[in-house]
Amino acid sequence: MTKKVLLGDDAVALAALHSGINGVFGYPGTPSTEIFEYIAQHRPKDGSVVANWAANEKVGLEEAVGMSFAGRRALVTMKHVGLNVAADPFMNAAITGAHGGLVIAVADDPSMHSSQNEQDSRYFADFGLIPCLEPSNQQEAYDMTREAFELSERLEIPVMVRLVTRLAHSRADVVVRDPCEKNELNPAHDPARWTLLPVNARVGYRKLLDKQPAINAYSESSPFNTLALNDGRLGVIATGIAHNYLQEALADLDLSPEARPSVLHLCVYPAPVEKVRRFVAEIRSRGDGAEILVLEDGYPFIERQLGGLLGLSGVRLRGRLDGSLPRAGELSPDSALRALRGEIQPPPLPSALPPRPPALCKGCPHGDTYTALSAALKESGATAGAVFSDIGCYTLGAYPPYEAIDTCLDMGASVSMAAGAADGGLHPSLAVLGDSTFMHSGMTPLVGAAKRNCPITVIIVDNGTVAMTGRQDTMATGDALENVVLGLGVAREHVRVLKPLPKAHDEMVRVLREEIAYQGTSVILARRPCIHVR
Repeated sequence: MTKKVLLGDDAVALAALHSGINGVFGYPGTPSTEIFEYIAQHRPKDGSVVANWAANEKVGLEEAVGMSFAGRRALVTMKHVGLNVAADPFMNAAITGAHGGLVIAVADDPSMHSSQNEQDSRYFADFGLIPCLEPSNQQEAYDMTREAFELSERLEIPVMVRLVTRLAHSRADVVVRDPCEKNELNPAHDPARWTLLPVNARVGYRKLLDKQPAINAYSESSPFNTLALNDGRLGVIATGIAHNYLQEALADLDLSPEARPSVLHLCVYPAPVEKVRRFVAEIRSRGDGAEILVLEDGYPFIERQLGGLLGLSGVRLRGRLDGSLPRAGELSPDSALRALRGEIQPPPLPSALPPRPPALCKGCPHGDTYTALSAALKESGATAGAVFSDIGCYTLGAYPPYEAIDTCLDMGASVSMAAGAADGGLHPSLAVLGDSTFMHSGMTPLVGAAKRNCPITVIIVDNGTVAMTGRQDTMATGDALENVVLGLGVAREHVRVLKPLPKAHDEMVRVLREEIAYQGTSVILARRPCIHVR
């Protein structure tokens, strides 16, 4: 046993390596990216562990399921909104089950530091009827990931490990154990289990339901779910990293031992029902003034389960839903302290500092593209149209000085929304997305738009990398990307390649004006490498 200083993401990654994985799969997305990159950098040099970025999260999960089918252990990584993309194989893999250990590491982003929403992946685990382990600290991130692989093979089911941003991107000492051996190749030749025709899927779903008692029993007995009872009228349920915030808040209160609240620390889901019932009964027995405060970083997942439709009888339930804690955003030691004191949570205060929104790098090709696009729209007299954007560095075109885009919904939505708006009569209707985003989920809407020659102009800003998440390799760039666009059915004469540079401004404006005027599907490839790519 040795000690290392690790990010929460690194702890998951090292635990996966020590668990004997043969592969890690996924798509980059903050705050999960470092899990994959740690494995890619620290895997054995003999090629026994593959590290393949996938075109999107759905593909990554399906590749991991394939490795599990082969009897090997696999890890797949993504952020919370990436799990939406992978929802189809996620739900169905719960029915086929796992053969080799299959762990899905999902990093949620409360407060939306780099995301479109705050969604809580515990709901997905509950929806899919699979276990979810939520570490409180880096040590638990390591220990739980190793446990997740063992649990996956023991119950023959995928297992989720849920992180949040503060844990994923903070460091602490972690005691690590010796690695275990890799599984031998052992394909699961069982078509009745793995071929989800309705006749097989009905049987598989029944088997998934039959596993629920064992999953619940695991949660009840897990050492990661702990109960500490005291004599006061306050009970606190703290999940995952919220337990750390609780400990900091209690240290600030400096309570005597008999005044400290009873604490139920939950890290394994589904919640241990009997342990929760015991906890609630103990608090209820304290009589008038009995309260339960629920601290969880994310949605009020446990709080809603406790309250149900009718609420708790004889106990006041406090948390995000009654205003004891902010309804949105991350928890913090300060918000936990206020809740323990019974104080009203103050509204967020505007910063006294002037805002410093993120900006495109100096010399970024996207800036030249947006400058030309704005000029082309102005010269065309077409400023009543819309520019639908997507997720990547180029989304920063929403800020001054460009203010060049009108929307950003989800990966690939730029093309879909542009096509829908054009079908509704909007002209011009433009889409802007990057090379990686196009390969992730922009191809599908483009093939439909090209088939009916929908009057949209799609600008693919091809900088040759997945720039926003750390310059990972893209699936297609340059001529390969152009060939993909042509293969999707866009007419060759309306696939134009430009090099975004200040000296090419007039040429870019001319080409953009021509394609905006065209009443059909056109694609402009604005091709220049990211200035940080070596």
